Amino acid sequence: MQRPFLTDRLAPFGTSIFSEMTRLAVEHDAVNLAQGFPDFDGPPALIEAVSTAMLEGHNQYARSMGHPLLVQALARQQAARYGLAYDPMTEVVVTSGATEAIAAAMLGLLRQGDEVILIEPFYDSYPACVALCGARPRYLTLRFPDFRLCPDELAALITPATRAIMLNTPHNPTGRVFSREELAGVAKLAREHDLWVISDEVYEHLTYDGLAHLPIASLPGMRERTLTISSAGKTFSVTGWKVGWCFGPAAMVAAVQAAHQFLTFATSTPMQVGLARFLDQLDASFFSELTAAYTARRDALLGMLRGVGFELAPSQGTYFLTGSFHALSSLDDRAFAATLVRDIGVAAIPPSVFYAARPQEARHLLRFAFCKQPATLARAAERLRALHASGPAQGRGPGSEPLAGPAGLPDLPGLLG
Repeated sequence: MQRPFLTDRLAPFGTSIFSEMTRLAVEHDAVNLAQGFPDFDGPPALIEAVSTAMLEGHNQYARSMGHPLLVQALARQQAARYGLAYDPMTEVVVTSGATEAIAAAMLGLLRQGDEVILIEPFYDSYPACVALCGARPRYLTLRFPDFRLCPDELAALITPATRAIMLNTPHNPTGRVFSREELAGVAKLAREHDLWVISDEVYEHLTYDGLAHLPIASLPGMRERTLTISSAGKTFSVTGWKVGWCFGPAAMVAAVQAAHQFLTFATSTPMQVGLARFLDQLDASFFSELTAAYTARRDALLGMLRGVGFELAPSQGTYFLTGSFHALSSLDDRAFAATLVRDIGVAAIPPSVFYAARPQEARHLLRFAFCKQPATLARAAERLRALHASGPAQGRGPGSEPLAGPAGLPDLPGLLG
């Protein structure tokens, strides 16, 4: 009998829910509010900078830890925005997207049998990366609708085998921006138990309603034990470029680099050069316009979903809304997501797949992405009206608020050419 091809460490994870829902969206010609990528190009100036870099001949391998132009630009950005000083040549590493940075961080730092605390719902690569390392996850569960992080519950998970906490703020899929108090609680436990923190901050520039992102590395005693991960994809709407990076103390970054050099060795050279040049000419107005435009999209989608009976959690950051459909159907989240695609023509993510310890917490939840053009959101609004009109039939009920549309949404700054 032929042995199975798939390693035991990856066998439990199956096909990504993003691939599954995108396939269903294509099959049913649905408006895809499932996968979190913009349906528009990034800033023309950024694309032009990369094109120029290609034409100038920046097309061979870059320095494995990152092109000098980019690591220097990133270090300047981190110092200017957060007051965090990093040596660009020893305390920054550029990776092929934040997902590779997460994998390289875990592969470089964790040993067989180490325990890692994951916050659920989680980005789906986290437990798979823990498994690849031979480490063991323990899960801290956030609960709808406020998704608050409880330090006492976190403390109860720590054992002598605990080595790291995987943090994500702003938090995908919930849209939560963890408060200073919550982050201080995590930091206190990390210091007391000598734990590392791997902090995924890819949505750092997407915060709303006057909230500001706070890197946990900026809290007392945390710079020396924190790896901070981010990327260009979410901020600049170039998710297909896969340019990410990691900041941290030299010894921790060296551990990341030890894995990175054998995973991808180096990230796309012209994209690094172009991004570095773009970052150096960027001003603060870009980010304020970005958040204003995304706030308008969030509010439009929030109105649409409330109008058909969803109960929405606050989206303080990211470009996702998480809502409960308990008033609409008794189906579970996977079945209702499939029904929404097939019968209504709108695709969303069933978030129970982002839980391991308590998937029942997401039984009546769906996650929607609002990083879309106004025309895309308008099509979604029109189709959601069919859900509203269906009334209580087949377990569905009408919402109590009018269905808002996306008319008059501002363009994202320089992104919609």
